[in-house]
Amino acid sequence: MNPRRTFLKQAVGAAAATCLPATAPAAQEPKRRLKVAAIYTACTPRSHAHVILENFLEPCLFNGEWTDPGMDVVSLWGDQEPPGDLARAAAKEYGVRMCGNIREALTLGGKDLAVDAVLCIGEHGRYPANDRGQVEYPRKRFFDGCVEVFRETGKVVPIFNDKHLSYRWDWAKEMYDTARAMKIPFMAGSSVPLAQRRPSLEVPSGAEIEEAVSFHGGGFEGYDFHALEVLQAMLEARKGGETGVARVQFLAGEALWKAAEAGRWSEAVAEAALETDLGKDRPRLRDIPQRRMQFRGPQSPWGILVEYRDGTRGTALRFGRSGTRWPFACRVKGEKTPLATSFYVGPWDNRCLFKALSHAIQAHFRNRKAPYPVERTLLTTGILEAAVTSHHEGDRVVETPHLNIAYRPRDYRAYRENGASWKVLPEDTPQPPGIDKARERQKKPAQ
Repeated sequence: MNPRRTFLKQAVGAAAATCLPATAPAAQEPKRRLKVAAIYTACTPRSHAHVILENFLEPCLFNGEWTDPGMDVVSLWGDQEPPGDLARAAAKEYGVRMCGNIREALTLGGKDLAVDAVLCIGEHGRYPANDRGQVEYPRKRFFDGCVEVFRETGKVVPIFNDKHLSYRWDWAKEMYDTARAMKIPFMAGSSVPLAQRRPSLEVPSGAEIEEAVSFHGGGFEGYDFHALEVLQAMLEARKGGETGVARVQFLAGEALWKAAEAGRWSEAVAEAALETDLGKDRPRLRDIPQRRMQFRGPQSPWGILVEYRDGTRGTALRFGRSGTRWPFACRVKGEKTPLATSFYVGPWDNRCLFKALSHAIQAHFRNRKAPYPVERTLLTTGILEAAVTSHHEGDRVVETPHLNIAYRPRDYRAYRENGASWKVLPEDTPQPPGIDKARERQKKPAQ
């Protein structure tokens, strides 16, 4: 028997319980292991398909503990198979069925729905970019393919959608509405809000937050989404909960600085955020070297200015050259010093962010309820689409009456990395090019 299968069989009794933190939502231990279908764009080294699937094919490291997912990936379907594909070799090694289409992946070639959950990973691969600078990833097509099988079989199972719902707002809203109408347990979003916070920070529940700033140092739209999701994950805990967004504007270069001078976003709050990442001896915000982007689009620095319906101001800034920079800060009413933290990604650049995310997805599949509301990602999807529209149309202010999205946050602290994993997987651990088998390596005696 495959060594992994032997381990999983031995672990079945305790694994489902240990994979869930003590404070996670209560759920009955499953009588059998769940079957998961994975639908993805392309699975090459460090693609999202790679770094999510490795935490389903192997035990997942979360908060310093190796936890069995309590489920097996039983089918794979990839939209593309570029050079360097990892999926076929992984399927052979782990006994997973490679499928010819979404229907086969969900039915395993039969007439009935044959899986308990679906991973939809619509990131990476070769897809066209439109004239607005958005990569047209097929997330809506993947979702629709699953829904077609659900309707034909009369059954639904939980779906996870990686990152934002779609590059088009109308498609994103349709996905959300369909999931609600069909009672599909639906989860989506970024890996970054689940990262360890350095220093540890909890925005007080019900705090009156006046303004907030988040950072990233990556590319247009794809990394803007992560910074917006961090912003939203922190702001949703404010007094009154989330009430929606009134307007959005994209600004770059000198226009961004003029907006700060006009009081539309706070350099002081931004500096407080940056200090958590670069320290007190860092260069000032305006002195950070900017990287020339290798794509058609805006040049750094840029920002997305968000005005919420309750008057709260949020800004997602693109500064510097680091794709692993995720600082955040906010100003609470009546407090002079901003609250600030940085979301730490662990070793291997952003790859280890997907360990906590995979753990949260597994809880979603097991409990048939997402650890945090999908409305968070629906709203950030809409903010991002409005920001892209603003940039495409000369950086105009975009009114967003369609983002009248109100929701209450959930306490998802049990699903966030607390930093204990980096004692098990320290910074100097060599990064494997394929599936992470660090637990297996640790069992072997030192040579």
